[in-house]
Amino acid sequence: MSRADFGWRTPLLIIIAGCIISATGFGVRSSFGLFLEPMTVDNGWTRETFGLAMALQNLCWGVGLPFAGAIADKQGAVKVIVFGAIIYALGVYGMTLADSPIGLHLTGGILAGVGIAFTSFTIAMAAMVRVVGANKRSLVLGLGTAAGSFGQVLFSPISQGFISAYGWSTTLMLLAAATLVMIPLALILPSDPNVSTETFSDQTMAEALREAGKHSGYVLLTVGFFVCGFHVAFITVHFPAYIRDLELDPAIGAWSIALIGLMNIIGSFLSGMAGQRFSKKSSLSAIYFARALTILGLLLLPKTPLIIYLFAGTMGILWLSTVPLTTGIVAQVFGMRYMATLFGIVFLSHQLGSFLGVWLGGRIYDQTGSYDGMWYAGIVLGILAALVHLPIDEKPLTRLSTA
Repeated sequence: MSRADFGWRTPLLIIIAGCIISATGFGVRSSFGLFLEPMTVDNGWTRETFGLAMALQNLCWGVGLPFAGAIADKQGAVKVIVFGAIIYALGVYGMTLADSPIGLHLTGGILAGVGIAFTSFTIAMAAMVRVVGANKRSLVLGLGTAAGSFGQVLFSPISQGFISAYGWSTTLMLLAAATLVMIPLALILPSDPNVSTETFSDQTMAEALREAGKHSGYVLLTVGFFVCGFHVAFITVHFPAYIRDLELDPAIGAWSIALIGLMNIIGSFLSGMAGQRFSKKSSLSAIYFARALTILGLLLLPKTPLIIYLFAGTMGILWLSTVPLTTGIVAQVFGMRYMATLFGIVFLSHQLGSFLGVWLGGRIYDQTGSYDGMWYAGIVLGILAALVHLPIDEKPLTRLSTA
């Protein structure tokens, strides 16, 4: 299918709407770690209980995203995001009503996780890159990822302020309402799934999945993205509690999460630019190795507020800078037609890593009273991920050059 008419939806308008969707959806979920301590204390739960809910959320996000991506590739992103926003809001609001671990796991875990999957910033980004040429894809992917980070910068300190002023329950209600803002924004995205600047082949989705499954680079990319999820989810959920364990001001934890998001705006832009100029796989390898060194530095240096902020800033540069490069490799190798579906499968691996990082973080803490084991695991996995990406063949498939 050749490029379709965008109508009144100009590429700039679509990109702006996609960025705000990305900022809202990602910003809300990035603040959940701030609720770990107040919710567990008030309800008499363990950190593992809260950690398991967030782990289930990440798992449902990962399992749901391939389905959300497949529907978006077939029917467009509008219906997917509208449905997801409603489910997302119900899940977040349900957390305020949960009076048992099972209730928390069903609402904040499963329901919110499905909502996050169907409003995922990757769904919005897939719609955004369809309206620009191949020479601008990496930059637009970096812009969409940076927008998600801006949401983290915005929502984390605001959420912490509302928790302190009005309590965690009222704050969750406000966050639930914020997710509904994505509904009118979704209507700005292209409703036609065939809108693209690329000429599509007549390849079916089943053929695309078989093709990707036989591509060693796609398999390695999927394996490596597991480590990204492990790092990001563990830090997002457990880092504020880690700060409290160090007997530092809780505000440092909230501002650290915000700083991670702020610096990731820079990191995402740099990543998008790097994807335009350099090898994407080599850039990914460098990012994962730098993460391992950053975590090692946190363990070896004194835990002062300055060191904490330096860690957060450095990790922020490396935070979601993997996303533009990973999505960029998928689009570069396989084309745009089934990008949302193929990246959804890669992202499932990311969320399996997220599940393990969040749940295991709570488990290890409850068993040992420390997060040190998780930090050491993060170092080892970072080095392994750096090595896994090096053999990836990132050249476009032959069928793309002949299309």
